Amino acid sequence: MKKTGAKLIIEAMKKEGVEVIFGYPGGSVIPIFDELYHEPSIHVVLTRHEQGAVHAADGYARSTGKTGVCLVTSGPGATNTITGLATANFDSVPIVLLTGQVIRPMIGNDAFQEADMVGISRPVTKHNYLVNDRAHLGQTLKEAFFIANSGRPGPVVVDLPKDVVNEQLDDEYPETISIRGYNPVYVGHAGQIKKIAEAIKVSKKPVFYIGGGIHISGASEIFRKVVEKTKIPTISSLMGIGAIRSDHPLYLGMVGMHGTYASNMAMTETDLIIGIGTRFDDRVTGDLGKFAPHAKIIHIDIDPATIARNVTVEIPIVGDARQVLEKLMPLLHPADIDEWREIVSGWKKDYPLPDEEGKEIMPQRVVKEISEIFPEAIITTEVGQNQMFAALYYNFTKPRTFLTSGGLGTMGYGFPAAIGAQMGNRNKKVIDIAGDGSIQMNIQELATAVQEGLPVIVAILNNGYLGMVRQWQQIFKNSRYAATCLMRRPECPFHCEGKAGSWCHLYTVDFVKLADAYGAVGMRVTKPEEIKPALEEAGKSKDKPVFIDFIIARESNVFPMVPPGAGINEMLLGKEK
Repeated sequence: MKKTGAKLIIEAMKKEGVEVIFGYPGGSVIPIFDELYHEPSIHVVLTRHEQGAVHAADGYARSTGKTGVCLVTSGPGATNTITGLATANFDSVPIVLLTGQVIRPMIGNDAFQEADMVGISRPVTKHNYLVNDRAHLGQTLKEAFFIANSGRPGPVVVDLPKDVVNEQLDDEYPETISIRGYNPVYVGHAGQIKKIAEAIKVSKKPVFYIGGGIHISGASEIFRKVVEKTKIPTISSLMGIGAIRSDHPLYLGMVGMHGTYASNMAMTETDLIIGIGTRFDDRVTGDLGKFAPHAKIIHIDIDPATIARNVTVEIPIVGDARQVLEKLMPLLHPADIDEWREIVSGWKKDYPLPDEEGKEIMPQRVVKEISEIFPEAIITTEVGQNQMFAALYYNFTKPRTFLTSGGLGTMGYGFPAAIGAQMGNRNKKVIDIAGDGSIQMNIQELATAVQEGLPVIVAILNNGYLGMVRQWQQIFKNSRYAATCLMRRPECPFHCEGKAGSWCHLYTVDFVKLADAYGAVGMRVTKPEEIKPALEEAGKSKDKPVFIDFIIARESNVFPMVPPGAGINEMLLGKEK
């Protein structure tokens, strides 16, 4: 029986198990939305911006392990997704994005709302398609889902001319797929895996260094068994947080620019790094010339292009982290490294994270109280100080519970990602830890959260600054706070250098009134003793988002911090060290 392209798209969604689509309609995709109108098994979330739709699909995918799906129109509707695609691409998140396109005869003629989505999205996607033949639509969609969630996952764009969407054909969505030249390797080379065991056996100072690949491959459980069998100290990247409990005695914390003292020192002194599902990016390594000077490096990753890109690797292994670890486990024995464990334990004990207290609300305390009251929440973040405070001070206990833009560093990610995570995890508490600058990047999605009845909590660490940039200006620019004060008004002195005066306004944005205007719940917290009651009250909400505006100390900083160009062992530890 003949069917339109739009109807085949819905058939594809159902066969791929799609339960929710995030999107925004427009002229080119009306036929698809019209088919969704008749399909009760797929829930359509109308976001208020296309960037929000992709971040929401991203949060859904990261927290559930499923593929996130978005549907937007042509032209600006499509181009508005680019930041979300780049965010997902950097962090290996499976997304299928369907974009509308003008009819085929008008492509290249500057038609209304035409954009070359294939050309624009190519650098920020795993793959993309322009469907220029209705007969290829089903095959293309099948390939898109397969590519997005296989090998190293990533976003795939399918650009759909409106006449393809409307054209009728007698076809079915294919059950299987085979893509010539695309064969991800999941099983690591047995000989190379044996070399890992041999290297561990002779190492005196080994460390595991884990990244987001542990989450993606579902390797957390087998990795924990490997750690407990070998008793090797473990370090994570930002993306690896949650793969092992933050309070595990062998976990040293995050490494890199804002890494813990113990992690940065262990990475510097180690003689063997077993890197799993991680990229060794520049925020981890610091000055490459000073990075892990004594170490042999083993690198396990499913993407061969990632291995040895930034560091010299002696034992490369291409494969899925879980499958490699399962093969490795029987070859391992407890490591004879008592002296090394004693050294790293000493670093961990002697250099804990700064624990600031005072009359004002300190952001570290807010995050720790969130951790105590909601110990198994899904935490999303924006980007900046809020991201680092969450990474360092929340006690993560489960995989896929820390959602953050690690590679691209996208402000405005956290709130729509929280919406997506809540859509995929209705029975879990989802909390976005945000800054007062970053939350405003996609604050329009508050309408989406209200409309969907999502009890997402947004903890705004409000210091009236773009906090992380201000921190850099304080440390490296002698407190010249150029364009980072969010309270600045025309009547302010030209050079106020952050000194409070009678000209300062208390709230640049009244988030309590804003929440009320959208139909959400708004609270303001100005004293430390009010933190816990406010969080407990917010936790009672079952069908409304809650904004908690924490008025924090204006110049609180994130430490440790590695200055630009320094080695990761050359940390600034804050005023108390």
